[in-house]
Amino acid sequence: MKKQYLALATLTLFLATAALVSFTSKPAPPKRVVNNPPYTKAQIEKGNYLVKIMGCADCHAPKTMTPQGPVPDPMLGLSGHPAKIPVGKVAKDALTDWVLFHPMNTIAVGPWGVSFAANLTPDNTGIGTWTEEQFIIALTEGKSKGIRTARPLLPPMPWPNYTDMKKEDLVAIFAYLKSCKPIENAVPQPISPDKL
Repeated sequence: MKKQYLALATLTLFLATAALVSFTSKPAPPKRVVNNPPYTKAQIEKGNYLVKIMGCADCHAPKTMTPQGPVPDPMLGLSGHPAKIPVGKVAKDALTDWVLFHPMNTIAVGPWGVSFAANLTPDNTGIGTWTEEQFIIALTEGKSKGIRTARPLLPPMPWPNYTDMKKEDLVAIFAYLKSCKPIENAVPQPISPDKL
């Protein structure tokens, strides 16, 4: 009889604990799942070609210094301005006549304030949660994160050059970027001129 009572008490305690945990623990937030179509090897190769000839790495790739000057760091890919590197001191009086660039070419300062090159890798801090449509909107309409109600993309991003780009080329670029190694790097937000 004592064994049955002990078993019943243990079962009751287990069920009460399970019920308490299920009512008090918060469920994990749902992850945003982006279902982009599968891309072909040909699309990815074409995208790689286009990214190279369009000079995307000129601004979106962190650099290492060599005797010939800065070159893209292959370990960091197109991960944008490294979050850990500060802007540094800006000579505001120079902004009336000049646009200034950080030695990595991942920061630009001008009359618009400070802009940082975005992370184009498929990490969630980059374009990992973006849809193909968002990418096309960003490049052809100049909208941050490809959201039509968002702020405009800032200089020196040459998005007006891409407004007439063929959709198949934009898709190829997106396919290539989505095939790259994801690199976690939360690029800083722009700084307005009054905050310099």
